[in-house]
Amino acid sequence: MVEETILTAEGLKKLEDELELYKTKRRQDVAERLKIAISYGDISENSEYDDAKNEQAFIEGHILELEKMIRNAKVIKNSSISKEVVSLGSVVLVEDLEFNEKEEYSIVGTTEADPANNKISNESPVGAAILGQKVGAKVKVVTPAGELFYKILEIKKPTAIRKKKAKG
Repeated sequence: MVEETILTAEGLKKLEDELELYKTKRRQDVAERLKIAISYGDISENSEYDDAKNEQAFIEGHILELEKMIRNAKVIKNSSISKEVVSLGSVVLVEDLEFNEKEEYSIVGTTEADPANNKISNESPVGAAILGQKVGAKVKVVTPAGELFYKILEIKKPTAIRKKKAKG
């Protein structure tokens, strides 16, 4: 069975941009490092050459990984995101009931989770707990640090990425 990569349109664009960077700049940079290392002569005891070959292997492996994720991508369509129930792609405003603090999270697939930027995975403790819930619901989140209690205040669709049209 093919493993799907669940992404938002923004997440797919980031993967495509990263793939382009690796196929062009990163490949060229490591090729240049290899060329310089080879110019030093005997490569059997050349640490620069070994480092560059290891980096080249990493880059090629990462390119294959990115291509597979893009090939198996299932993009969450904005039109399929409900404002009634928390789902993948939803932007959710929650209130921490213990500290009365509000936090806004985007629910994304594991590939594009970025907790530092409030993009949480549907498989994370908070993401899993609020998935399928409605506005007004109070949920218990079991985390390694203990239990948290949230109230869902608002469910929104993400703002769409707008492409600039060329003037002509």
